[in-house]
Amino acid sequence: MKIHNKLVIIGSGPAGLTASIYAARGGIEPLVISGHEPGGQLMYTTELENFPGFDEPILGPTLMEKMRKQAERFGTRFVDNAISSVEFSSKPFRIRCSNSDNNIEEYFADSVIIATGASAVWLGLESEQRLRGRGVSSCATCDGFFFKGKDVVVVGGGDTAMEEALFLIKFTKNVTVIHRRDKLNASAIMQQKAFRNEKISFLWNTIVEDIIGDSKVESVRVKNIITEQTSDIRTDGVFVAIGHKPNTDLFKGQIELDERGYIKKYEESKTNIDGVFVAGDVYDYRYRQAVTAAGSGCKAALDVINYLESKN
Repeated sequence: MKIHNKLVIIGSGPAGLTASIYAARGGIEPLVISGHEPGGQLMYTTELENFPGFDEPILGPTLMEKMRKQAERFGTRFVDNAISSVEFSSKPFRIRCSNSDNNIEEYFADSVIIATGASAVWLGLESEQRLRGRGVSSCATCDGFFFKGKDVVVVGGGDTAMEEALFLIKFTKNVTVIHRRDKLNASAIMQQKAFRNEKISFLWNTIVEDIIGDSKVESVRVKNIITEQTSDIRTDGVFVAIGHKPNTDLFKGQIELDERGYIKKYEESKTNIDGVFVAGDVYDYRYRQAVTAAGSGCKAALDVINYLESKN
């Protein structure tokens, strides 16, 4: 089956859904291909308090559902399939998906917005996934407020971990940084800031073996890799800060990526491929917020509208 579209949006998180709302209101009738994680990272967020427009906390999945319904109301079409390959070397652009019956569907597009986001790198523990949103997080900016006056741990030793620790200490009672080495990987300035703060302590040469708790985090089981001794540390929250991976494997060899694997953005939302635009965390490795992703989705859609109009 081959279907031609003016615009295909790859990804259905805040960036992709906002882009679809603006594009649909612009008369483009976009097609959104949801990908492996419909709704993006917010599907793993419990209460969201920093997205504008809600005077009470809103669940991440609820916000995504509302954004999708809003997009559908304006004429956005959705395909909840995973993409197997893309072809950007010629126009119209070609996107291949396999549907639930394992049949290949091909979608052709005059323009594409890539909004596949980035995924947190996790420790690989069963308990970590089970307790996500119940004390386990990868975003201090998103969830730090919920740990007011409590004890938390941050896992990692790079700039991201130090940024998380320094942000969390504004709300929490204490922050313990757990790092598998005997020194930090963070930049000198970030190390200085963290070491100067009396509320931040460090566990060196230590790894997290398990996160304890049934309905919420109660403690972490840690192991010193030098002595091989294990112990449990009581904590209310675990912030995993060992990095993020952009969801760009699909686009390798098709579009320009930077040394970290993020899509390179040029003027506003343009990529190095004429007619292919980018929005959200798939290029933005700094902010990684729902509201900044949504804003970039708006810009990408407006850029697409101008681009298509210029081709007529």
